[in-house]
Amino acid sequence: MILSRGAEAQHQHPAPPPPPLQQTQAQPRPTSHPHDHAAMGLDPGPVVEPAPPAMDQPLVEPEVRQSVKGVLQTTLACRYAYKNIGGQRLYLRSYEGAPFGPTLRMKPGETLKIRLTNDFPPNRDPMPANMAIPHQFNNTNFHFHGAHCSPSGIADNVMRSMVPGKKYDIEITLPKDHTCGTYWYHPHHHGGADVQMASGMSGAIIVEGDFADVPEITAARERVMLMAQVVFDAFGMIENFSTLFPETATRFLAINGQRRPTIDMRPGEVQRWRLIGSQYQDDMMLELERHDLHVIAYDGIPVRNMQSMKKLLFAPGQRADILVQAGAPGTYEFRALPHDQGHPSPVGPLARVVVSGDSMPMKLPARLPKPPLEDIKDSELTGGRTLVLSATAPEADAAGHWQEFSFLIDGKSFDPHRIDQRVKLGAVEEWTIINTHEHDDHVFHIHTNPFQVTQINGVPQKEPLWRDSVIVERKGGSVVFRSRFLDYTGIFMLHCHMMNHEEMGMMQTVEVYKE
Repeated sequence: MILSRGAEAQHQHPAPPPPPLQQTQAQPRPTSHPHDHAAMGLDPGPVVEPAPPAMDQPLVEPEVRQSVKGVLQTTLACRYAYKNIGGQRLYLRSYEGAPFGPTLRMKPGETLKIRLTNDFPPNRDPMPANMAIPHQFNNTNFHFHGAHCSPSGIADNVMRSMVPGKKYDIEITLPKDHTCGTYWYHPHHHGGADVQMASGMSGAIIVEGDFADVPEITAARERVMLMAQVVFDAFGMIENFSTLFPETATRFLAINGQRRPTIDMRPGEVQRWRLIGSQYQDDMMLELERHDLHVIAYDGIPVRNMQSMKKLLFAPGQRADILVQAGAPGTYEFRALPHDQGHPSPVGPLARVVVSGDSMPMKLPARLPKPPLEDIKDSELTGGRTLVLSATAPEADAAGHWQEFSFLIDGKSFDPHRIDQRVKLGAVEEWTIINTHEHDDHVFHIHTNPFQVTQINGVPQKEPLWRDSVIVERKGGSVVFRSRFLDYTGIFMLHCHMMNHEEMGMMQTVEVYKE
């Protein structure tokens, strides 16, 4: 998003060249001299490169970058790159030219320092008068999703505008008592964040130290898994918002930029899967065939009691740390099942779990440590407020053009120049989020401060969970939560993390102020 308009001179710039649709098409191979073969009277023609297998390759996890002596100092380059995903050769925006960004590992109290380079070409469109129209897809910035840290200056400030052709410094220091767990980063520049995230511009941040005293968890092999909906146009690109908005836009699902990779396990082995909801738009109903999913943390915050389930509803923006204990030798599908979120969520295989080899008898933890955050009691509350999520749509919803829709909070579309919610530093508030939209669920997310969910659709929660992103069901669904607005002043965002909805107006500014 952006506070000032017209800061960058706009020029017409040709779109990047479209790639071939299939990896199997012929690609010329350069030689040391352009006439080597002609001199011999031979012309072998173009060399056909073998296509990489589309599926069933071992799961590849992103590169890891680790803090040293209290600082994680690194670079991030934003640029176009060819990505081979599921047999498709795509030309998309990226971090570091990779399917997903590197995994950043740090500890509470440490500082993340990034020199971000925006190597995208100049924007081809001017800043629109209506900020709810997706625009200027090559501006970017950086959001540390879920972090309790400063939203100001060069920290986790999503009001910054990082324009093409320039370098920017980011410096985020976590408090010493920050919760340990699974977090992530992604662009948050209003207008182009949806396009960039749908292209795979996101990465994991691991704040180390959770469950350090639980040997059953520390012994488990970790897997970082960024969930994705793969989407592209006829040229293998995302250059128009209409590529993203139809409810049937998703081509297939992927993990870490791979279509149906293979996850190897041994019988009885326990693995810790750090699931990151980097999908740009839709919920996923997750299931691992003939296995339970044992949740030990949500949104980077450990739970009080391990939750074992057959299916896990997983929304964009959320994280879930789950333990998986392999059963008998065989091959099992990790997949997304049908789910009605007002429109059908995408379905299909995510990975194959292949259990083989010698037995590795491991145990699940009998109990978990005390959670890091204290429950918010009635006596702490200093106030509250209610927010209403809504939308407008054409009469023939399914046939409408995206410009006929609008997504609103309290009847208003996002305006970066307006402060929507003012909260005094030190306040402890109870918020009610109501979704009056008839057709879609929404995913409420707020920056800087996590919240404790106490009611869903009017039903008190037996074990109130700490989250930073939560589903609010359509047709009058509601969520009640409590949050402490401590430590940091400044301006930050609340919005729907179904990024099509955020981009089209379902976002507000929050200002925490100190008198």
